[in-house]
Amino acid sequence: MGIAVIKEAMLYEKIGDNKVHCKLCAHSCKISQGKRGFCGVRENRDGKLYTLIYGTVSSEAVDPVEKKPLYHFYPGSYVHSVGSIGCNFRCKHCQNWSISQVCLEDAYTMDIPPEELVERALLSRSSSIAWTYNEPTIWHEYTYECAKMAKEAGLGTIYVTNGYMTPDALRNIAPYLDAANIDIKAFTEKFYHDVASAKLAPVLEASALAKQLGIHVEITNLIIPSVNDSLDEIRELSKWVYKNLGPETPLHFTRFHPQYKMQDLYPTPVKTMQEACKIATEEGMKYVYMGNVPGSDRNNTFCPNCGKMLIKRGYFDIEKYEITPEKTCPKCGEHIPIVGEYAGSKHAPGEYDY
Repeated sequence: MGIAVIKEAMLYEKIGDNKVHCKLCAHSCKISQGKRGFCGVRENRDGKLYTLIYGTVSSEAVDPVEKKPLYHFYPGSYVHSVGSIGCNFRCKHCQNWSISQVCLEDAYTMDIPPEELVERALLSRSSSIAWTYNEPTIWHEYTYECAKMAKEAGLGTIYVTNGYMTPDALRNIAPYLDAANIDIKAFTEKFYHDVASAKLAPVLEASALAKQLGIHVEITNLIIPSVNDSLDEIRELSKWVYKNLGPETPLHFTRFHPQYKMQDLYPTPVKTMQEACKIATEEGMKYVYMGNVPGSDRNNTFCPNCGKMLIKRGYFDIEKYEITPEKTCPKCGEHIPIVGEYAGSKHAPGEYDY
């Protein structure tokens, strides 16, 4: 069991009576002396707010960037991925509930200082570092310091996030954050209230702001049968992404499999997944993907102008890449919005240079 590193938090203010106001995420917790915020990892000690998880890592792996999923960011590259403990959501379907919903004192962790994380990423020959597996927003002090060091070392930086952060938090990390996959879990406040114990509006605000700040944004929507699979809801989500993030924003619809407190449900029918992709395309989205459906053509990238297959993907690997060095379709010349160069198969996941 790891020993948590305690560090004074960023983005809070003292509000009298030894209380503090945390301004990191949209819960905007007012925390009394000796208490913790909704996330469970930020604690008021004698009128000061502290993060209890600075450097605390519960999970570490070298992943294909496509697994995040990021399909338009340094395709074919590998990402040094780390997660911590806790979350500012209470999703009933969380696949990583064993780290996101566990009490910090009961978790098995290790301490990795920022400079060591960057070194480990370089040794693994990863192109980027991703803060993922649980919610990186609540890890802000650590991700901020790591991201600055990563940029200095020539590494990319990635958030896989629920988007439930304040504008101040996002603006603070933005200069050092290259890409984010933002999970818009549904398009109703009812879902966010009942399933995640949160609100939709701050997620939409953060998604739009991230785009404005120059962060490469891809959106994921997990479609859960009978919960958020209304075709009208999917159409409204697609319209919002088109209008606020742009038609070239990659939109990933992901198939649900029963998890955690939603094991009484069934996997999303493939037909529903196909309908979702069709609707998003009808609404003008140019790059619509289908996750957790192996073998689907919707896992590939096609030219939105002439229809040529440009990137053929396996499960999480690239089998064929035919976008020109100028980021255009070789058949019709259409510009294809890809950030960074195609990495190819330079090494296998977990292959280190020691």
